Amino acid sequence: MINRAVLVGRLTRDPDLRYTSSGAAVASFTVAVDRPFTNRSGEREADFINCTMWRKAAENFANFTHKGSMVGIDGRIQTRSYENQQGNRVYVTEVVADNFSLLESKAQSEQYRQQHPSSQGNSAPSSQYSSQQSNSNPYGNPANNNQGGYQSQNKPDSSNDPFADNGQQIDISDDDLPF
Repeated sequence: MINRAVLVGRLTRDPDLRYTSSGAAVASFTVAVDRPFTNRSGEREADFINCTMWRKAAENFANFTHKGSMVGIDGRIQTRSYENQQGNRVYVTEVVADNFSLLESKAQSEQYRQQHPSSQGNSAPSSQYSSQQSNSNPYGNPANNNQGGYQSQNKPDSSNDPFADNGQQIDISDDDLPF
């Protein structure tokens, strides 16, 4: 059985870092992920996905991100329920994140914050980070700088990136697909 979720989007608020009674760190945050299509009026809609992260990864995530940060999240979908104060059963579906990557440089993050003044939050260094290991990009540039419809003024050299959109079509026949 497989339960994996991969998200790329921007944080809608600063991560909320708390500690359990046993001292385990837990960060709660929401990632806005643009849909790949536009609605009838030509506007791009987004999904707002609630996430949690635990322990050292949660502390690092809270220290290195802020509202508006472009992040990549790798985790699993989890559903839980609880009874609220009125006695009603409440169901919550969220992504429990195992790893994260910061998908823009510090300069790009600061540029985004200047263009969107309502995104002011804690100021923390921005670099690519994974909670289990450094997630360095072999091509020397931040991964996919144009996620979520946000334009970057400092486009990296994508001549070495095999996944860059350089206008070439890829010829794949049905025999090449594994399914």
